[in-house]
Amino acid sequence: MAEAVARDLAAQRIRYAEVFFSPGDFAGHGLAVQPLAAAIRVGLDRVGDVEVALIADLIRDTGPRVAAATLEAVAEIRELGVVGVGLGGSEQSFPPEPFAPVYERARGLDLRTTVHAGEAAGPTSVWGAIKALRPERIGHGTRAAEDPALVGHLATTRLPVEACPLSNVATGVVGSLEEHPIRRLRDAGVLVTVNTDDPKMFGNSLAEEYALLQTRLGFSADEVCGLLLDAVAASWLPEHRKQQMTDAFCSDPAWATSPGRDR
Repeated sequence: MAEAVARDLAAQRIRYAEVFFSPGDFAGHGLAVQPLAAAIRVGLDRVGDVEVALIADLIRDTGPRVAAATLEAVAEIRELGVVGVGLGGSEQSFPPEPFAPVYERARGLDLRTTVHAGEAAGPTSVWGAIKALRPERIGHGTRAAEDPALVGHLATTRLPVEACPLSNVATGVVGSLEEHPIRRLRDAGVLVTVNTDDPKMFGNSLAEEYALLQTRLGFSADEVCGLLLDAVAASWLPEHRKQQMTDAFCSDPAWATSPGRDR
């Protein structure tokens, strides 16, 4: 399965991805975190055309105690390309504040941090995540657009928001792609990246996300290129790798000659 995921990413010409896996979802089947991650890494490494880093989802629904145990297991397998942790699950039922010690521990273990917020719950959830967990990125962040003060804070701090437009349509967070606030957030100065969120569940792809931003939301080719560079900037690659990837994108012949690109 991991190999198939990597082949799908490579087919879209994705060069680097930071991808979630949720160890807790497999615990009921007797699969421990470490060998699960090792199996995933074996599959990913069979595809040489894309580099895939892993983010372990600590899952809100299992509570902070289980999340803490998962974190300790994850810390043992960083050599398998696990670069950070996130917090998905039922945001509306499990607020971020009880997970503050888990996130503090993650930072102490030199793991990067993101958290889903502003999807199933409103701006208060995003504020709570920012203040209690101090993440390096916000997953979704869709409903942050409901609070001008929060939008201003995100823009000022340049805290990256991992927007997932087609997922948000599929789950009913927004009524249609045209209603998605990604344009408003970006125009307000928020550092927004484009993501898929369970692409095989929702039947979308990153390539489709970018294409529909142009055909349905009026993003120009230059703006899409800007989103790609913002994704590089928001990634957890070392700074020298970010520069290498930026240079590689900008020097690619397809980059300079893409239809609609301003010369």
